[in-house]
Parts: sequence; C-alpha cells; structure tokens
Amino acid sequence: MWAVFALLSAVFAALTSILAKLGMGELNSNLATAIRTVVVLIMAWAIVFMTGKHHEMGDITARSWLFLVLSGVTTGLSWLCYYRALQLGPASKVVPIDKFSVVISMVLAFVVLKEVVDVKTVVGGLLITVGTFVLIL
Repeated sequence: MWAVFALLSAVFAALTSILAKLGMGELNSNLATAIRTVVVLIMAWAIVFMTGKHHEMGDITARSWLFLVLSGVTTGLSWLCYYRALQLGPASKVVPIDKFSVVISMVLAFVVLKEVVDVKTVVGGLLITVGTFVLIL
C-alpha cells in the first residue's frame, strides 16, 4: 500500500510544480508560498479532525514535538527556496534539482538513520545523480 501512496505523492508533487509556475506569475514567491502553506494547513487539519485523530495530540512526546517542529522549519525553508527558484528559472530545470533531494535523503538515511546500504540503492542514487546533471545541463 505504501507504494500507491508514494506514486500518488509523485503525481501530486509534479502537479504542484506546474500549477505553482502557472499561478505565480509576477507574484512575490514568498507570498505565493504563504498562500500555498495556508491551503496545506487547512487541508491537513481538516483530515485530522475528519478522521478523529486530533484526540491523539496529548500522546505526542517532547522528542516527537522537537523533530516535527524542526521538520516543519526545514519544509518551510525548502518551499520558500523552491518557489523562488521556480519563479526565476524554468520548471524543467528547477524540478530535477529539487528532486535531487531524493539522493540527499538516501545519504542521510544511511548516515543518520543507520539504514542498510546495498548495491542496488547506491547504483540507483548514482543514476538519479547522473540523470539530474543531464537534465540541468
């Protein structure tokens, strides 16, 4: 089931880039990011309340709060940088560079999360890296 959600994530991420580029125009990229963030915030909380999961907030540990807040900060910084890059550059070049985060995430998973490094994953990461460079040249 996780693969279905991962594929849907990729489709929605692709649509996000194109719709953002179409909608932003000359609008300040920070303002565009703020608008997008409000929409995401409303959608996320609506889903939490519709599924009745808001009652679980009291169960969140201090450690989880810390890492979720840090994740939120890095998400915000990523979105601000992404929207600015998308406004200034062509989507066909900005998107592949942004998606290079896959390789960075893989390296961090090996180093920080101590996930197992295997040949298939390393080769895949190298292919993504080469592909990113081919797309942006």
